[in-house]
Amino acid sequence: MRFSLRFLLLAYAAACVAAAGVAAQTPESRFNSTSSSLKNVLEGNWQSCQDPASGRYGERVYDHVVNGAGQYEVHLGPRREFAIFPGIQDAHREHDSADNLLKPFRVLLNGTRAAQHWEVPSLNLAFTVTLGGGSRTDCESWFIVLEPLKKTS
Repeated sequence: MRFSLRFLLLAYAAACVAAAGVAAQTPESRFNSTSSSLKNVLEGNWQSCQDPASGRYGERVYDHVVNGAGQYEVHLGPRREFAIFPGIQDAHREHDSADNLLKPFRVLLNGTRAAQHWEVPSLNLAFTVTLGGGSRTDCESWFIVLEPLKKTS
């Protein structure tokens, strides 16, 4: 009987931790990896949604670390803004700064479509973003692929 009570308490604690993790995710931004290639650094669907309280759109920052050393940061959002900065730092960087390696950093709409491809030779990266169907004014959904420009040996 003790074992089953202990098991139930453990299961309950695990469920509480899982629920807290889901509740801690903000609805303003979400990245779902859909990698079909091991060579891609990032591949998937990025969604930036407007927070009803503040009116601001969500943003995510991906830190690319190799052997414990920060190589670069990839900023997804807010909304149609994207950035890649060399190195990693804790403080937020403005996307319109000269350090942003993506020019233009804001993807322009062409009717209801938007897409942009950048090449960053200094980091051996190619970055492609395409606005997904079903995007609306309070949420935008993007397909993204971050990949090496050329394969390294």
